[in-house]
Amino acid sequence: MTHDHDLELRPTAAQTEAALNPPPGRNGGDLVVETLAGLGATTVFGLPGQHALGMFDALRRSDLRYIGLRVENNAGFAADAYGRITGEAAPLLLSTGPGALTSLAALQEAAAASAPVLAISSQIPTAGLGGGRHGYLHELPDQAASFRGVVKSVHTVRTQSQIPSAIAAAWKSALTAPHGPVWVEIPQDVLLAETSLPVVTAADATPDDLPPRPELTAVAAHLLSHAARPAIIAGGGVIRSDASRKLRELAERLRAPVVTTPGGKGAFPWEHPLSLQSWLEDRHTTDFLEDADVLLVVGSGLGELSSNYHTFKPRGRIVQIEADLGKLESNHPALGIHADARLALQALLETVEERTDPTAEERVRDLLRRVRERIDAQDLTLEQDLLASIRRALPASSPSFWDMTILAYWAWSAFDAKGPNTLHSAQGAGGLGYGFPAALGAAVADPTTPVLAVSGDGGALYSVAELATARQYDLNVTWLVVDDGGYGILREYMTDAFGQATATELTRPDYVALAESFGVPGVRTTPETLESDLAKALAEPGPSVVVLPAVLRMFAPTHLDG
Repeated sequence: MTHDHDLELRPTAAQTEAALNPPPGRNGGDLVVETLAGLGATTVFGLPGQHALGMFDALRRSDLRYIGLRVENNAGFAADAYGRITGEAAPLLLSTGPGALTSLAALQEAAAASAPVLAISSQIPTAGLGGGRHGYLHELPDQAASFRGVVKSVHTVRTQSQIPSAIAAAWKSALTAPHGPVWVEIPQDVLLAETSLPVVTAADATPDDLPPRPELTAVAAHLLSHAARPAIIAGGGVIRSDASRKLRELAERLRAPVVTTPGGKGAFPWEHPLSLQSWLEDRHTTDFLEDADVLLVVGSGLGELSSNYHTFKPRGRIVQIEADLGKLESNHPALGIHADARLALQALLETVEERTDPTAEERVRDLLRRVRERIDAQDLTLEQDLLASIRRALPASSPSFWDMTILAYWAWSAFDAKGPNTLHSAQGAGGLGYGFPAALGAAVADPTTPVLAVSGDGGALYSVAELATARQYDLNVTWLVVDDGGYGILREYMTDAFGQATATELTRPDYVALAESFGVPGVRTTPETLESDLAKALAEPGPSVVVLPAVLRMFAPTHLDG
């Protein structure tokens, strides 16, 4: 008996002929790039190294676009942003040992933010693996172990025939909810050896769906439909699953106010009558959420920032929708629904009853008024004016990437992202140096839209080498560097805690002259001219740097209020 799917697996005569007569001059690296192309990749990021040369030589024979950065960690940040913007797995090609390890901080951020990055590293020759010969350059006793606690999955290759399946399995893992970084390693000799294997033409790596259990969404729908004061916390999972429209429909049907986490910025319209915006680091907002009798948490683990530094003590029922099983009910007891946010919200939309609540919008307005009064009482006009200037200068469709700097901490709470998947920061893992290389990755993903990067002078020093990358590929990124002479947020933390700061002051370059030495236009601006200087830089094609000398302050720690 012949099944239809058996017929589908039979190669055509032309396919058989091509498979029996592969082109000469191919190596294991060709199997890597052919598999990536077959999976749908068009662009790869990375940095070459001795053991990985077979993989990089194969790029010469492929149609994949290669974007080379100057530091592996920055290449990881660029791949992270490419994955966030496109929703595709972003290949990251790395060498062995030091080259691989230098990417770890970027992969930690990708894991925390659920960004799909497909890291493919070389390894020492197979003769040195598993207790064989030792003393190879770049050798680690167990390289994969260094990544196992950081990435979503680890895939090891030891023969050429394993390459297509291992990469396809990694691709599928990266794009199955929750998205995340994955790791593949391939020995040098496997990459360099000539191959007689057929050209890889296609690979099936369709991500698995993660639907909610229907009995759980039935209970959740009942709770939400009959709540007196429902509220919603929307996290990064809403962005990753492209579920913002469904979130809005559900909130409107339930008349439920919505607050977005830093990772969920833009998941709900900022000016919507039900929008609590993003003031999670505010005691008034925390009180409001604690008072909800049913709180729907979508795509957030209610971690440190989202729980106002773990001071959040809910009194009502929590319904938590979360694709990462490890985050489900990890901080608060809940009706836990292990599911992709989009599929779970769709299930709720099909089952909830419409609520009427004439007080919901008034309660939202009252909360935002109290938040505004609290901030206005702290004499923080400069900081608010700077954010407003950036918002006016930045086109609504342009993505922005923020380093761990005081202005970014402000942006988490106070910046209108204007839409989903437009504001990104390193708040997942909190490493320095994210903003500029990530913005470069976003510019590669969409060359038609200007991209903004925001760094402090301390974080900028992690990324200055990538001015060469920006110039080499002529990427449309404007880099705003807020120069306050050191690690500004750490200076503030230490002064508050100890009365004075230590190890926070920095000698730094003239960033305008530095940019110009790379052939990148630079301008020194002031708070008064920031909007016009930024708008002009963003309107010009190619990279640019805008330097703002300014010492900024954070708003008071809101979790200590009241």
